[in-house]
Amino acid sequence: MDKLKAMATFVQIAEAGSLSAAARSSGASLPAVVRSLAALEAELGVRLFNRTTRRIALTDEGRHYLDSCRNLLAALDEAESALRDEAGDLSGQLTLTAPVLFGQMYVAPAVTAFVQHHPGVRCRLLLFDRVTNLLEEGIDVGVRIGHLEDSSLIAHRVGTVRRMVVASPAYLARQGLPAHPRDLLKANCIGFSTGAGPWWGFEEKGRSYTLPVSGNLEFNHVAPAVDACAAGLGFGMFISYQVARHLADGRLQVVLEDFEAPPRPISVVYPHARLQPARVRAFVEWLRAALQQAGPCLGGGGEDHG
Repeated sequence: MDKLKAMATFVQIAEAGSLSAAARSSGASLPAVVRSLAALEAELGVRLFNRTTRRIALTDEGRHYLDSCRNLLAALDEAESALRDEAGDLSGQLTLTAPVLFGQMYVAPAVTAFVQHHPGVRCRLLLFDRVTNLLEEGIDVGVRIGHLEDSSLIAHRVGTVRRMVVASPAYLARQGLPAHPRDLLKANCIGFSTGAGPWWGFEEKGRSYTLPVSGNLEFNHVAPAVDACAAGLGFGMFISYQVARHLADGRLQVVLEDFEAPPRPISVVYPHARLQPARVRAFVEWLRAALQQAGPCLGGGGEDHG
């Protein structure tokens, strides 16, 4: 009996839900699938499925064995993929994730350049303003902004960002330059419902606190909030990369720098794995280099963590 082939057939039966469906999906005959399962059960000395004339269901032993088979077959596939990649051009599927605006500004250009350099790799970039579970969602590499809580990830720090208060020079000319965060209570503050919200955070003499700001504009996406701020409609609180271009061209100006919270790290992360395909390793290095060259808004590199 070819045990690896029998294990693959067992996984196909479990995923297809029936012996006949597994036969169709694998291109094997139904008798061959039945013989393979019977030989595997005889070899193991346990029943993997409870079978009736109408349905087939995994036993408790079958459920445990299914997880082991999937892990073993996946590891074998990754090992073979790594060997193929080392022997020639990079190839295969690569799934990535990043925050929406950060991904648009910095990650998407790096992905495009990587695929141009390695056309055999198929890249899928998912942009979310939420923390994704890389393992559960089948994602190879992610970009995280903020301190990491998931110790199962390997992290390469590539820079830092600040949360800052900004306003246009025209608005500051009318309103005046704030000397303390409480001056914002008398000003128009542009709301960003998925960012700082109506409570803006500051730090003073080692103590963190928040203030309830208000204004006549609120958005659920950062881009129009930044545009409104640049148009002179009020103060805004944003992450440094979100306003980097507006700061560079003088459309926005940073205020209250002495009251900012400490910078937060930007990290390239991926799950722990003994065998990472060459395409994943190559892309991690590519993205690290791209982000470290992205400019002063990312604040430089840092330490790696595993």
